[in-house]
Amino acid sequence: LAAAVTLSASTVMAENIKGKLGATGRIGFIVPADSDYGPYKVETDAGFAGGGGFIYGIDRNIAAELDITHSSFDSQDPTGTFVNGDFDVIDIGLGAQYRFVISQANLTPYAGAGLDILINDFDRPGHSVDTTVGLHVKGGIDYFLTRQVALNAEGKLVVAPETDINGPTGHKAGNF
Repeated sequence: LAAAVTLSASTVMAENIKGKLGATGRIGFIVPADSDYGPYKVETDAGFAGGGGFIYGIDRNIAAELDITHSSFDSQDPTGTFVNGDFDVIDIGLGAQYRFVISQANLTPYAGAGLDILINDFDRPGHSVDTTVGLHVKGGIDYFLTRQVALNAEGKLVVAPETDINGPTGHKAGNF
């Protein structure tokens, strides 16, 4: 507690990101949409997400970012007998964010948008899921502990078209 108070007590000047390169780390959760497999509606559970990336300040308020996140979550059909398995998604996000300047020196809220490449997998033997492209919008806040270290809270919504779940014979078996 004493170290946290000491680190956060000084002015950290979080308002200007121009010309700065940062590395990010992420840990959180995913709330995926349901899928279908033949006549079955595949229900999904919330899952773990983790990853990291880079952010670069183009000017005082605008930053470009690259973020790579891996998430994994369980799925099952409502009867629990036919379509069970884990889905994995690697999300490669390319985007930009606008960082707001506020009077509180160590807080920086932001909003952003970008393009996502979603590399998908289904762990059932002989099955595969196609890769797709989507868009994201997000918002969050950085709380700078020091000039180099910040804690972050963020919400991100990814919207992508359905993609095929391919069965063991290579035919389309469902939508992800």
